Amino acid sequence: MAGPEDLVRASRDAGVDDPRVLAAVRAVRRADFVPPGYADVAYRDRPIPIPHDQVTTQPSLSARMVQALRLRGDERVLEVGTGYGYQTALLARLAAHVTSVERWPDLAEAARRHLAAAGVDNVRVVVGDGTLGVSDGAPYDAVLVSAAFPRVPSPLVDQLRVGGRLVQPVGPGGEDEVVAFERTPEGLVEREHVVPARFVRLHGRYGYR
Repeated sequence: MAGPEDLVRASRDAGVDDPRVLAAVRAVRRADFVPPGYADVAYRDRPIPIPHDQVTTQPSLSARMVQALRLRGDERVLEVGTGYGYQTALLARLAAHVTSVERWPDLAEAARRHLAAAGVDNVRVVVGDGTLGVSDGAPYDAVLVSAAFPRVPSPLVDQLRVGGRLVQPVGPGGEDEVVAFERTPEGLVEREHVVPARFVRLHGRYGYR
């Protein structure tokens, strides 16, 4: 029977070698973070449809993106795009606190239920425009964006501390490159091209309208 170990193997095959990230993939039950009727495919390494024409991020891709943040355990993280909360739960195991912003209220409420049921208590899920970030939790040590836009929204840069890392799919949506940046006193600097990927578009004041 499929289970988290299948996603650990898929993550390793995708290039994830951080033991803490692999332990988080092993510990988080993806079946607890999918819509009704999808539990039987939760441990396949594939996106799953959720409301509003959205999909969850492929688990091995989430693991690659999370690894690129290089979390040690004491960070405050901003996540843009909560979805059903699976990636949020991974981040919560790897950082001190996660603020996650979701544009759809029903998805945010579902994520809150899933996270609470899984015993995750170091996450705050807020409804809002992810391109604006969440200023009352700033500065963040790391930012993870789960939708694509050709540029990094300036509020997310402003809310990231100097020395912090930001990971975002850069592109038009559908044909993108996940890039890891570091905030320097002069602004963002590209540090790593993580992986090519296909993402939904990032909508908001500093994204697609």
